[in-house]
Amino acid sequence: MEFALLNEEIIDRSQAKVDIEDRGYQFGDGVYEVIRVYNGKMFTLTEHLKRFADSAESIGISLPFTSLKLSEMLEELTEKNNLQTGNIYMQVTRGTAPRNHLFPTGNVTPTLVAYTINGVRPLENLKSGVKTILTEDIRWLRCDIKSLNLLGNLLAKQKASEQGCFEAIQHRGQEVTEGSSSNIFMVKNGTVITHESNHLILKGITKDVILDLCFKNNIPVQERTFSLTELEEAEEVFLSSTTAEVMPVIEIDGKKIRSGIPGHLTRKLQDLFEKEIEKQCGALVDNVM
Repeated sequence: MEFALLNEEIIDRSQAKVDIEDRGYQFGDGVYEVIRVYNGKMFTLTEHLKRFADSAESIGISLPFTSLKLSEMLEELTEKNNLQTGNIYMQVTRGTAPRNHLFPTGNVTPTLVAYTINGVRPLENLKSGVKTILTEDIRWLRCDIKSLNLLGNLLAKQKASEQGCFEAIQHRGQEVTEGSSSNIFMVKNGTVITHESNHLILKGITKDVILDLCFKNNIPVQERTFSLTELEEAEEVFLSSTTAEVMPVIEIDGKKIRSGIPGHLTRKLQDLFEKEIEKQCGALVDNVM
């Protein structure tokens, strides 16, 4: 039996249902998080819970639980499902109310849902690198909120998949923003460059870990906007996300980066990132190197 968290209860996943008038279903009126689990332990849990709370607050949802209570419930869910390697998906919506574009009035309780997904590390892609495409960023202007409204992201990801690629790198005019489900980095003159965390991109948890690792290991970093031309001329390109970790990009729109070989600095950051995982969650069975 698999278990899911529905509000305060951990129940049989097959019995975890929400009302058809839940505002997440009808309006995308909610936010979500994905937390990576290694060796049965949640990686960067504190940071994920903070972003979850911040996103909820940004759209006026008051979480029905403290971060401590939520972490305890997620830990119990992980243990009951015996999740060793994989993800926890969780979301909160404004709750169930008669359909109305206005926020519901009265005593409406937010709906919290969480469940686990078994999933191994993408080692083959981490070792070999991935292909990507470029696509115009058509999303709304509050990408810093981890909202349930992901249609723009889905269309970009689907476009990449149909062209045999792993990810779509989005841009607004000449300005590169982020991937459909990842943050984008490039290396220029030995410096790691990535878009600053503002309303145009999601403040990635993995992105922040990478930046911290750069600072601690004297790797030059710049958080700034960069152009499509700069990206095309980059020495190395990689992307990051909770599930993709530090993922080398070896091709963009059919043009190879570094002759299609992951770069030296990307490899170094992969190694440092794995060490951070082991520091928080214990030794990894498989490593990229």
